[in-house]
Amino acid sequence: MSAYFGSDVPKLGFGMMRLPRKLAAIDIEETKKMVDLFMEAGFTYFDTAHIYPGSEVATRKTLVERYPRERFTLATKLYAPMARNGRTARQQLDTSLEKLGTSYVDYYLLHSLNRSNSRKYEKLGLWDFVQEKKAEGTIRHVGFSFHDTPDVLEGILAGHPEVEFVQLQINYADWENPKVASRGNYEVARAHGASIVVMEPLKGGKIADPPASVKKIFDDTGSHASYASWGIRFAAGLDGVICVLSGMSTPGQVADNVSYMRDFRPLDADERAAVQKAQAAFNASPLIQCTECGYCLPRCPQQIDIPGIFGAMNLRLGAGQIEASQAAYTAATAEGARAVSCITCGACERACTQSLPIVDELARCAKTFDC
Repeated sequence: MSAYFGSDVPKLGFGMMRLPRKLAAIDIEETKKMVDLFMEAGFTYFDTAHIYPGSEVATRKTLVERYPRERFTLATKLYAPMARNGRTARQQLDTSLEKLGTSYVDYYLLHSLNRSNSRKYEKLGLWDFVQEKKAEGTIRHVGFSFHDTPDVLEGILAGHPEVEFVQLQINYADWENPKVASRGNYEVARAHGASIVVMEPLKGGKIADPPASVKKIFDDTGSHASYASWGIRFAAGLDGVICVLSGMSTPGQVADNVSYMRDFRPLDADERAAVQKAQAAFNASPLIQCTECGYCLPRCPQQIDIPGIFGAMNLRLGAGQIEASQAAYTAATAEGARAVSCITCGACERACTQSLPIVDELARCAKTFDC
């Protein structure tokens, strides 16, 4: 297993998945401001994906067309489940290069591997494909992102010792979560000597704006640092982690993140103790732990806005905001698909990166909002 990833990669990466939007489209001008703040602070790593709607084009317009290519590094991804065959899977790289406006990518990932889809990557010959493209220079470094249990990760890494890095969901809230298995997957990756890129260090924003019980724990330390900083510094301080991705949506979030990551300092003993308390408080929260990644949306035959409905429910569960919860539910179901519209097919659960019992949660939302 090659542990090389690039010793000069700054600890903070820009996840281009949750970019600001104006109406239905990505707000290019606002994103330019964010990219400029990030670059001016000395950070260089940008992560996008073929499957993120509009993200690669936005990355070209806000970054590639505005900065010399040697000033930044790009990561993008190939997602086999959306490909009909090996040819269309391979075409994703060409499409990404065209959308990004570059002749090569620094980091290329086979995207969102798990127990059910990893066989497709093997069947379509995609592991050989990325190595061929690396030999040609179209790809500089090869890795994969992963959402499943440690035994599955063990099998993939054992079968592919050529992998240079693995992208894992790691955050303090999921550290001991058996469904996400942050700690277990981290330990497997370390045992294989793989460099680690962290995704979802803020659990889709849940850690940046945590439950009141968690906020109190951090407030009681006397720290004036943002709640997001605790989550990102927790992940960035782990051995073997070379980059932590933050899916930033506003210039303010960029400014906050670079303020404490420019001169990164790992958590000290007292801070780690506070994070352990926060972990317990977070996991005792009644909130639905949806990260709003949206992977479930194209799978739902009823076109239910699952993240929107869960967000509405969380307003009620988290702070008892009954009126705001109802208004959010009305907005999420404006097109007609309500929680009660679920036909329990389970397609959403097979796509969920958090292994949530979506069908059961929708039934709970239906009882709350539709009855």
